[in-house]
Amino acid sequence: MIEPLLLTTARVSTFAGRRLLTGASGFFFSRDERLFLVTSRHVVVDAPSKHYPDRLEVELHTDGANLTRSIGLSVLLYREGQSVWRQGRDDGGEIDVAVIELEPAALPEAVALRSFTPAHLQGSLDEVEVGSSLLVVGFPLGFHDALHHLPVVRQAAIASSFGLRFQGLGYFLTDARTHRGTSGAPVVMRDPEGDPALPWKLLGVHSARMDMGSRDLRLDESLGLNCAWYADILLTLTA
Repeated sequence: MIEPLLLTTARVSTFAGRRLLTGASGFFFSRDERLFLVTSRHVVVDAPSKHYPDRLEVELHTDGANLTRSIGLSVLLYREGQSVWRQGRDDGGEIDVAVIELEPAALPEAVALRSFTPAHLQGSLDEVEVGSSLLVVGFPLGFHDALHHLPVVRQAAIASSFGLRFQGLGYFLTDARTHRGTSGAPVVMRDPEGDPALPWKLLGVHSARMDMGSRDLRLDESLGLNCAWYADILLTLTA
């Protein structure tokens, strides 16, 4: 059997017209019978790097019994000149998370995916301890099971106090090896007492690696730390 967790996450490619720009990760979140694709906001637009795609392509399974079958669902990022994604901010500023509602009619009839729901979000921040074991599910450098179109997982741990927003911003730190292409990946913690069909807590959305600008590139290794935006922002973005 395929682990349901692997069907929550899809490979995302960004395009400007027909020109492929970047690869990233995304995952599915459902609420009130509506389905959303969640990824990092910098995947859909990023002024500092002059990244301005006009559409995404999301790889979807079309046969739950044969995962070698898939299609690329094209998702336009603008409609009548207006962006279709939702993004948010809090007291600390902009949050690097974006959600796009997927139209049911655009999905394959036999689409095979799993989605997180509000029930998978962590209710109390104080209940999650520093050092807790996590998984990051995504497509580092685009690497994945290309035959079955499935992501890979990396081991991670919570590296900052989960109950305190790091530096007053809307994210916490993880300790994990990550790469480009993992942006937008779900950060999850095992929840054996939760939904038996998908026994994971959705804690965050992986955004980027953290590093020290003063690090000596010859003498000092990378910190190996990353920022993950708290997943509770999804309640606001999907309201």
